[in-house]
Formats: sequence, structure tokens, C-alpha cells
Amino acid sequence: MKNYLRNWNFMRVFRLALGVIVMVQGIMANEWLMAGLGALFALMPLMNVGCCGVNGCNTPIAKSGTKSEEITYEEVR
Repeated sequence: MKNYLRNWNFMRVFRLALGVIVMVQGIMANEWLMAGLGALFALMPLMNVGCCGVNGCNTPIAKSGTKSEEITYEEVR
């Protein structure tokens, strides 16, 4: 449990709060579709998933020891 709470950042807490707010508002207004969407949006930060999955949008870090080749372009007319 201690390691689970260590990975939380501001955006994850914010997404959870917005999901709970949408869910509560949906229940209070008897809009069950909105309550279901709120539950889905509240579940996403709890499971640490998003549009790209867990760290799916990260780009690989280039190693400092590797040599990058310069790319040349030619204009096609």
C-alpha cells in the first residue's frame, strides 16, 4: 500500500476528484449514463491507466554514448 500511494501525482489526484464529482452529480440528477461515465473516469486513475496505458506515451531516451547520424534531405520538384 505504501508503494501504491508513492506513485500519485497532482494530475492523477485531479482526475480522480473529477471522476468522483461527475459520478456524484450523475447520481444526484438521476442521469445513470453520466454516473457510469463518472465511475469510469474515477476508476482510471485508481488503476493508473489512461489513453496510452501505463507509460505508453513515453519516448525512449537516447543513450549519451551513441553517435547519431546527420540526416540530409534533398528537395524534390
